[in-house]
Amino acid sequence: MGGHGALICALKNPGKYKCVSVFAPIANPSECPWGIKAFTGYLGENKGAWKQCDATYLAKDYDGPKLEILLDQGEDDPYLNDKQLLPENLQNSCAGNKLLSLNLRKQPGYDHGYYFISSFIEEHFTFMAKHIC
Repeated sequence: MGGHGALICALKNPGKYKCVSVFAPIANPSECPWGIKAFTGYLGENKGAWKQCDATYLAKDYDGPKLEILLDQGEDDPYLNDKQLLPENLQNSCAGNKLLSLNLRKQPGYDHGYYFISSFIEEHFTFMAKHIC
């Protein structure tokens, strides 16, 4: 599962998750070229249906227990620069919902690769452990 899948699982199932951590997810697929192509192919042209599968829109309407989100994003990620990921849109949605706490960490010098994830995975494990232990 990718980062966006983890986000929508947590946001669509209030109370089942205490936290979610992700690396460089496509945070707002309804608004980026990859997501528009995928949603059109899988869900059709009805953009209203897309919102039920888009973390940014789900975050606006989230109405469950407090949920903490850790999102790491490499600042040199080519997909970020191509406006495919849009973490700032998720950040804005979370800022407008007092039930969500998003820690968006932009990591200078990192892209979308293995080294990026391997550099920060231990911190994600620690983040998750504090919620389940």
